[in-house]
Amino acid sequence: MPGLFTAIALFIKELTLLVSYVKNNAFPQPLAEDDEAKHLRLMAEGNAHSRNLLIEHNLRLVAHIVKKFDNTGEDQEDLISIGTIGLIKAIESFQQGKGTKLATFAARCIENEILMHLRSLKKTRKDVSLHDPIGTDKEGNEITPTS
Repeated sequence: MPGLFTAIALFIKELTLLVSYVKNNAFPQPLAEDDEAKHLRLMAEGNAHSRNLLIEHNLRLVAHIVKKFDNTGEDQEDLISIGTIGLIKAIESFQQGKGTKLATFAARCIENEILMHLRSLKKTRKDVSLHDPIGTDKEGNEITPTS
């Protein structure tokens, strides 16, 4: 159980950092290719600082991908948070020797995470409560499924 609380605390810290970047519109520049490779190698060896650095320097990619979903009507900050979860998953599962760049792999993971969220919202929006009115009769009275 202590591992769960540590993970939640770390996630909240990273989310706070993300919100401060979003509000200030000051995302750090992407890492140079050799620095990125170095930090990917260090992260694979268990270096948490390198992992966090890779996340921070790829937040600009999340913000860029979220712009594609402007027309969904969802809050941009929510989509950035969800996209950041996709970025974290991408960085943790990325394998350097596969011939794909981190940004390419991360972009797909970010987009997939946002799409999964939007699909789950679509499913719940179709739910109807038995107590909600389903229309009105000729006299203007509400018709409920239980009446």
